[in-house]
Amino acid sequence: MITTQHPSTKQDILQYLLKEDRATAQALAETLAISPQAIRRHLKDLEEEGAIEYKSVSTGMGRPQHIYQLSPKGRDRFPNRYGEFAVSLLDTLAETVGQEQVSNILQKQWERKAIEYRDRIGKGSLEQRVAKLVEMRQSEGYMAEWYLLEPTEINQNATEQFILKEHNCAISNVAESFPSVCGHELEMFAAVLPDCTVERTHWINDGEHQCGYLIKAR
Repeated sequence: MITTQHPSTKQDILQYLLKEDRATAQALAETLAISPQAIRRHLKDLEEEGAIEYKSVSTGMGRPQHIYQLSPKGRDRFPNRYGEFAVSLLDTLAETVGQEQVSNILQKQWERKAIEYRDRIGKGSLEQRVAKLVEMRQSEGYMAEWYLLEPTEINQNATEQFILKEHNCAISNVAESFPSVCGHELEMFAAVLPDCTVERTHWINDGEHQCGYLIKAR
């Protein structure tokens, strides 16, 4: 006898959020025909796995309501071949217009990205700008984090220094085939933080487990 394996409730939740963008626990419970208590257990598990996130929205006199949506990590659970398509497209461009022209195109792309980042980051303190930069990288699928380096006893007068880490690469397919994008990314960070020097300390393409950057105030 052949049995059909039904998708799990967690997968049903993820598929619903992918289709509808966001939903409350009550809406999910009604749609999937399971109890609110059960749906909240599944939502808690998915949140701990990093697959979903929520925002609290005030609805009047009652308690704030949680609105759930997929996180970048949750979206990655659904098959996509965007990276392969991007590499194939760049390979075709290289064959058509030449490798040098492709390098120029990638350079222009990162210059545009730097302008976008700078506009969104604004003019706060360096710590605020680094935090905002990491937040934007996270929204693009990077598992990014940052922390402040404390001055050492030897050098108490050192300028502000921060470490930015990215534990994955959202464009790994492209970076493997066109490693020049990593150089452009470093230039982009420097352009976004013009009052700093930015140095690469770790590089996934070199076989390390993360990309790391040291940001120093001038």
